[in-house]
Amino acid sequence: MNTDMRENIKLGLLGAITLLLLMQVLMQGKGVEDSAVITSGADFTAPSLSANPSITQPPAPAPIIDNTPKTVIEFEEMEYDFGNVKQNTTDNEHVFTFTNTGDEPLIITNAKGSCGCTVPKYPKEPIAPGETGIIEVSYKPGTQKGSQAKTVTLTANTTPANTLLSIKAFVEEVAL
Repeated sequence: MNTDMRENIKLGLLGAITLLLLMQVLMQGKGVEDSAVITSGADFTAPSLSANPSITQPPAPAPIIDNTPKTVIEFEEMEYDFGNVKQNTTDNEHVFTFTNTGDEPLIITNAKGSCGCTVPKYPKEPIAPGETGIIEVSYKPGTQKGSQAKTVTLTANTTPANTLLSIKAFVEEVAL
């Protein structure tokens, strides 16, 4: 195979890769039914490697506007210290009590622990203004040891949308 033929093959492959990448960028956000299908065939021509000003990026998606009425959540405490706990214990539980001090129903949409060892339970129904509710947090240290600090992130119709609760413990190693 001569040098010119190798160069033509390289340029053709580079052009095909460029076209596929460009099509992937342009098709992002579109469903499968809208995407183009490329078939191999003798009529395929590699695109020019020069910039093409007629090709533009797809428009950015419109920002999601949250029109949910906002309220205020107040906790009796934002942090709890379990003190000393032993490895592999499962009875480390604490209840955080809160009040909806705003004027709209409080809707908690999510509660997530910072790791799998910290599991929150939260009310799924709206909490009326002036009413109280609880977040139950279970901490299972497994084989962790030493000083531990974990968080629970609540997402609700509050400003800001996320509220952080903290737990900590000193996990004592258990001899096997």
